[in-house]
Amino acid sequence: MLKKVVLIGILSCLLFSFKSNETAMPILKIAANHRYFMADGKPFFWLGDTGWLLFSKLNREEAEQYLDTRSKQGFNVIQVMVVHSINETNAYGDSALSNKNITLPKITPGNTFGKGNEYDYWDHIDWIISKAAEKGLYIALVPVWGSVVKEDHINAAKARIYAEFLAKRYRDRSNIIWMNGGDIAGTDSLKTWNAIGNTLHDLDKTHLITYHPRGRTQSSTWFHEQPWLSFNCFQSGHRTYAQDTSKKGLKYGEDNWKYVQVDYAKTPVKPTLDAEPSYEKIPYGLHDLKLPRWTDADVRRYGYWSVFAGGCGYTYGHNDVMQMHKPTDKKSAYGSKGYWYNSINDPGARQMIYLKKLMLSRPYFDRVPDQSLIAGPQGVKYNRLIATRGKNYAFIYTYTGRNINVNTGQLTGSKIKASWYNPRNGQVTAIGIFAKSKTLKFNPPGNKTNGNDWVLIIDAI
Repeated sequence: MLKKVVLIGILSCLLFSFKSNETAMPILKIAANHRYFMADGKPFFWLGDTGWLLFSKLNREEAEQYLDTRSKQGFNVIQVMVVHSINETNAYGDSALSNKNITLPKITPGNTFGKGNEYDYWDHIDWIISKAAEKGLYIALVPVWGSVVKEDHINAAKARIYAEFLAKRYRDRSNIIWMNGGDIAGTDSLKTWNAIGNTLHDLDKTHLITYHPRGRTQSSTWFHEQPWLSFNCFQSGHRTYAQDTSKKGLKYGEDNWKYVQVDYAKTPVKPTLDAEPSYEKIPYGLHDLKLPRWTDADVRRYGYWSVFAGGCGYTYGHNDVMQMHKPTDKKSAYGSKGYWYNSINDPGARQMIYLKKLMLSRPYFDRVPDQSLIAGPQGVKYNRLIATRGKNYAFIYTYTGRNINVNTGQLTGSKIKASWYNPRNGQVTAIGIFAKSKTLKFNPPGNKTNGNDWVLIIDAI
């Protein structure tokens, strides 16, 4: 009996020691106004990266390099596929599933997590999630990619079994977000997606859940009123205005701010964000490798447009990084030519922090979109001006460096202080202090051209 008590005590100490070594992060929650996120009661601006194949393509040394770089660049959410294909293996050759069965995750007997067992697929995921927490990163887990569902490898019954496994394995991790779906319309296997969402919701009351839809669609189309959906996502996609000709999906072209407007008007009120805009260095429309590629200017435009329209954050993506393209790959997708470990430092990735810093530089929770700040034509396509404000400040974004005429009546005080904010380097240049009038006119630095983007900052005095 004494030996049994001693053994239980030793096991309890080991368990406590293991848990105490886990890095605990604040649980992500929805703010009181249901528009934004918060962590420990403080504003949380979602700045995500699509590291889709992180779990399967990178070994532990590579994964830590990737996570460390993104953390230092100001990112705070990494979107990752758990199971991308029914044949999924990791960088060490270990399979995710037994017999290609989604209900049978391949678990090594005698889990040795924390003991250097980097080969087991699920232990490897555990290790990466823990390492992300150490670096202040949340992991948005996509349980199963849409193609697996479309290929009939999973139905609603199997989905419940698999989602139960995931929920029980990760519900005690502090840095988890659930991202149901995976580049697929909700109408493709609606019962399966609801089975995953409901199971996660029933077994994990702690973490937020959303849905990642196919291009040119948004989660709110199918799931907005579902109790498991905590917040909305949309994929504005990779096509140009001219390429937006498909019969399916919304024909908003590159105007990703329109998705935000639709979600913003829905009830019950839920946050929304662009979880997949055009990736840096991916061809227009993805498939024709002879077409031009999206640049850092484009990913900035998508970011400022969607956030100023009322988005709760923004997810950046890069062609080479999302697929973790390596020299050992036999081929790449979408004409990827660079390697992930170089491309993680491309201009667009380094510029994303300036969007995050700007949004957190003023009172956050009372911010609203407000196009009434713009006097005269708001502009179409690349000439569009997007405005947002709090009680004592306003931001107006121009992608082309066009003149901005401002109605100042919405702001308090008798004077305003105006400044230019450069989205390319985060520098602020004072313009001056002005008495409020019906309309004030501002001319951004440089010539009017695509990519000469600026934010006009107005602070009430």
